[in-house]
Amino acid sequence: MLNSDDIKRLESQRDSKVLVLAASQLDIELLPALYNSLQQLGHVRRLDVVLYGRGGIVNAVRRIALLLREFCDTLCFIVPHHCESAATLLCLSGHEIIAGPLAIFSPIDPALQAGASNHEEAPSSLSSQDVRLFSQMMRDWFKLDDDEVKAQSASHLCNSIFPTTLTSFYRSTLELQQIGEQLLAFQLPEQEQGIRSKLVEQLQYGYHSHTYAITREELAQLGLKMKQDPQVDATAWKIAEQIRAKLGPGACESLDAAWCDAIIATANETRGRWCHPERPSPCWKIVR
Repeated sequence: MLNSDDIKRLESQRDSKVLVLAASQLDIELLPALYNSLQQLGHVRRLDVVLYGRGGIVNAVRRIALLLREFCDTLCFIVPHHCESAATLLCLSGHEIIAGPLAIFSPIDPALQAGASNHEEAPSSLSSQDVRLFSQMMRDWFKLDDDEVKAQSASHLCNSIFPTTLTSFYRSTLELQQIGEQLLAFQLPEQEQGIRSKLVEQLQYGYHSHTYAITREELAQLGLKMKQDPQVDATAWKIAEQIRAKLGPGACESLDAAWCDAIIATANETRGRWCHPERPSPCWKIVR
C-alpha cells in the first residue's frame, strides 16, 4: 500500500525508526493496531511519526500520544501536508515537529454535532467558538448594551441549543485545555505552566475559523519547536502523495466499493483499516 523504500530512506536520513500514521479521523479504535506496530518496532531511541490527518477525538489523541511516547526516548512528528484539528493537538506531544512548506495545521477548538433542529438552515455541527462569541456578536453587530446582551443571550441560545448541549460545549473546552497543557508539557517542559496555558488558549480561541490554515512559521512564532529539513520533506511528501491516493472514500473506484480510512505503516508492513457500505464495522488488512 505504501512504498517501504521511502520509509527506509526517511529512516536513513534521520537515523531513526519511522512510523506512518494517517487517518480520516484519529479515534480510539486505532490503538490496538498502533500498539501492534509499535511492539514490532520495539522501544527505540528516536521515533519519527509521519502524521497525516484532518481531525479526530480529543481523548483518543491523548491516548495515542501517551502510547507513542512509551516506545521511544525522543518523539518527532513529520508533517508533509494535512495535520489539522486533533492532529495538530497530537503534534504538541512531540519533542519537535518537522513541517514541510505545504504543512497545514489548524485551531483545536472542539466541535459538537448540533443534532436535530427546527431550522433547516442550521449547521450540522457547531464550534464551541460559535457559542462562546455569541454575546460579542450581539454587541458588535446589533449595538446592544451589556444589559440587553445579558438579558437576551442565554434565552436565545437555550431556545436554539438544548441546555445540556451547552454544558457539553463548556466541558469539552475545559477538557481540551487540560489535555492540551498535558501534551504540551512534553514538548516545552522548560516553560512555565502559564505560558503553556496561553499557547493552548491561542490554538483554541485565537483564530476566527476552525478551518484557518496555520502555517509552520505561525506555530514557530507561538513558541512550538518547529524545524525545517528540505531533504526530509522531499521524502515525506512522496509518502503523503501515496496516502492521498489511498485514504478516504474519494479514493474509491465506485460508490459501493470499500475504502481505506486509516493507514499505520512501518518499513516492514502496512496496516490498512477498510470500511465497506455493507459491513457493520471496518476490518484491518496487513500488507508485508
